[in-house]
Amino acid sequence: MLRRLSVANLAIVEKAEAEFASGLNVLTGETGAGKSVLMGALELVLGGRADSSTVRDGAKEARVEADFEVPSALKGPVGALLGELGIEFDGTALTVRRTVSATGSGRAWINDSSTTVGTLRRLGSLLVDIHGPRANQNVLEEKFQRETLDAIGEVDSAAYRAVYAERAAILKRIADINADAASEDELDLLKYQVGELEAAAIGPEDDDLAERHAAAAHASEIVEGANAITEALGGDESALDILVQLQPKLAAIARHFPQASDWAVEVEDLTVRVQELSRSIADAVSRIDADPEAFEELDRRLTLVNRLKRKYGEPVAALAHKRERLDVLEHREETLVRLRAEAEAVEARLTKAGAELTKKRRRAALALAKAVTAELHDLGFLQAKFEVAVESCACEAHGADRIVYQFGPNPGEAPRPLADIASSGEIARVMLALKKVLSAHDATDILVFDEIDANIGGEIGSVVGAKLRAVAADHQVIAITHLPQSAVWGERHLVVSKSVEGGRTRTKISLVEGEDRVAEIARMLGGAKITSVVRKHAEELLALPR
Repeated sequence: MLRRLSVANLAIVEKAEAEFASGLNVLTGETGAGKSVLMGALELVLGGRADSSTVRDGAKEARVEADFEVPSALKGPVGALLGELGIEFDGTALTVRRTVSATGSGRAWINDSSTTVGTLRRLGSLLVDIHGPRANQNVLEEKFQRETLDAIGEVDSAAYRAVYAERAAILKRIADINADAASEDELDLLKYQVGELEAAAIGPEDDDLAERHAAAAHASEIVEGANAITEALGGDESALDILVQLQPKLAAIARHFPQASDWAVEVEDLTVRVQELSRSIADAVSRIDADPEAFEELDRRLTLVNRLKRKYGEPVAALAHKRERLDVLEHREETLVRLRAEAEAVEARLTKAGAELTKKRRRAALALAKAVTAELHDLGFLQAKFEVAVESCACEAHGADRIVYQFGPNPGEAPRPLADIASSGEIARVMLALKKVLSAHDATDILVFDEIDANIGGEIGSVVGAKLRAVAADHQVIAITHLPQSAVWGERHLVVSKSVEGGRTRTKISLVEGEDRVAEIARMLGGAKITSVVRKHAEELLALPR
C-alpha cells in the first residue's frame, strides 16, 4: 500500500504531500492544478523516464519520495529482490526516493540505499499497476493477456514447462555435440595423455612425496641428530634420569610440605612426556630409508609427479576430465542416436502436454470473455463484445498457443485485436473490467487509474466508481477523476488545488471530508456557479448507498 507521496520542485508543484489509505482513494481538482504531476511523480519513483525539463523553473532539482507498506503476499518476492541487492528490508516498510537535476542527472534510493532506475522498475512492477492515457499499454501485450487468462482460469502450466525444459536440455546436448567437431589429432593427443596419466598412477600415497624425498636426501644427518637427542633424553645422566631421581626426594619433602605433592605430580607428568617424546623420535627415525637405491627411486618418482603437475595441473582431476572427454568423442555417434531418440519421445510428450494446456486455456477463455463482456456492458459498452482467441503455434516456453484479446465495440463488426482498434479510454475501461474480474487473483497491491472515466457520462461514471470501489476491496486503488459521479465512491477524497503567490503557481493537496467534500462535489457538478440546487445534488450523490 502507498502510504505517502511527497513531491518537490516537479513541474508546477513547488512542494506537496499526499497521504493515502487502503480502499478507494480519489483525487480531484480543477484542470491544470497538478493531478497529472502527481501521477508523473509516482511513475518516477517506480522507475519511469526522467526529464530535466520537468524540474520546476529556478530549482536545482526535483525530488519525489514515496512510503510503501508491503503486504504479506508480496514480502517474499520483494524481500528476494532487495536481498539480492543487499538492501535492508524489515519485511514491511519501504521508502523510495528519486531526484532529477536541472542538468539531467539523477539518483535513486530504496530505504536510504543507493540504487538504480532499473531496480526501481523491477520493484514497481511488483507493487503498482498504473492505468490511464499514458500508462495502460501492458493490457495490449501478449504476455499480460496470457498471464491474466491463466490467473483467472487457474490454468497450471507447470507440467508443460517441465517437459519443455527437459526437451530444451536434450536439444542443447545434441547441438553441443554437433558443434564439437573433434579432429583425429585431438583424439590421438587425448589417448596419449590418458595413457601417460594412467601409467603414472598418481594417488594419495604421493601427497607426502616431497617430504619423504627431503628426509631421504639428508638421512645420515637426521639419524645422527635424532640419536643424540634420544640419548640426551633417555640415557645415563639424561633428562629422564634426572627426573626419576627427583621423585623420591619430592615424596620426602611432601610429608612435611604439602605443596610439594603438586610438584611431584608435575615431575611425574614431565617424566611420561619425555619418555613419549624419546620413543616418538626413535620411531620416526627408524622409518627413514638411507638406502641409496631407495633414494634414487624416490627422486625419480618426485621428478615424474612434478613434471605431470606442471603439464596438467592437478593430475588426478586432469585424468578424470580427459577420460570423460575421450569417452564422449569415441562414442559420439552412439550418444547422438540415443539423444535423438530421447528428443523424439519428449517431443511427443510435449505435444500432448501443450494440447492439454491449450484445452484448459480455451475453457478459461470462454469464461473470461463472458465475465469481461458483462463488466463492459455495465461500463457503457452496451453492444460491445470481448473475446479471447487461443491460436495454435509451435511449442514455446509458455505453451503451444498464442493468446489474443479481441474487442468489438460496435454491433455488426467482428472483434479484432485490442491493440488494433481501441482508444486509450476504451483500453482503460477494458483494463478496469479485467481488474474487476481478476481482483481476487491479482497479487499487485496498488492499482492507479488516471482519468479512466474520461469522455463518458454521469450514469456510466457512477458505474465506473462502483467498479473501482469493488476492486478496492482486494487492492488499494488510487483514481484521478473529473466525474463527481465517480468521485463520490471514494473512501478517501483528496483535492489538488493551485494558487498564485508572489507571481508563482503553487499546488496543494488537501483531504476533504464533511462539508468540504460536499463543496468539492458541488464544484465538480456546477463549475464556477454553485447554486443551492447543485449543492443539494452533491449531498444526494454522497448520500447514495454504497
